[in-house]
Amino acid sequence: MTDWLVGLMESLGALGAGIAIALENLFPPLPSEVILPLAGFTASKGSMDLLDVLIFTTLGSVVGALALYGVGALLGRERTLAIAAKLPLVKISDIEKTEAWFQRHGRKTVFFGRMIPIFRSLISVPAGVERMPLLSFTLLTTAGSLIWNTIFVMAGYLLGENWELVETYVGVGTNVVIAIVVLAVVVFVGVRLAERRKGRHGSRR
Repeated sequence: MTDWLVGLMESLGALGAGIAIALENLFPPLPSEVILPLAGFTASKGSMDLLDVLIFTTLGSVVGALALYGVGALLGRERTLAIAAKLPLVKISDIEKTEAWFQRHGRKTVFFGRMIPIFRSLISVPAGVERMPLLSFTLLTTAGSLIWNTIFVMAGYLLGENWELVETYVGVGTNVVIAIVVLAVVVFVGVRLAERRKGRHGSRR
């Protein structure tokens, strides 16, 4: 994958790094933890201007986030509820509680969510579903993305040939996030199954 990224940046410069980050928002398997340090390293060699890299990668983040926001807005609340109603172990009340939580904490979630692996892409969808004001969403996404991108681009710039160390250390944090998500899903499913069993026993009495 790094060969493809290097080729893209060599062909298009900082714009190529921005395109890669936009795609990363839409396809999380393309990790920003690889793209950004590599872009920083490439800038350190003089192949790209560092400021251009920061500008274009942040623009790429915003473009990708807006695309996912659009998906959420097109899907809408009613379709989301209709899909949720067909899913096993999911209650409409769960979706409504999530909506209420997002309405209270949406701004902080969008800002800080841009700096959390995995969620940095996904958070744009509920923001679209809830029709968060587009200007607020764009500004918060830009601010959060700029912080995230700057940290990783500068890490690659300063580490030089050792830029891959960034991916190694961040990968540990990403695995922790994945483990927490998996654990939360397991607990959620367990609680729902227990509630179903209680409901069946109660109906037999």
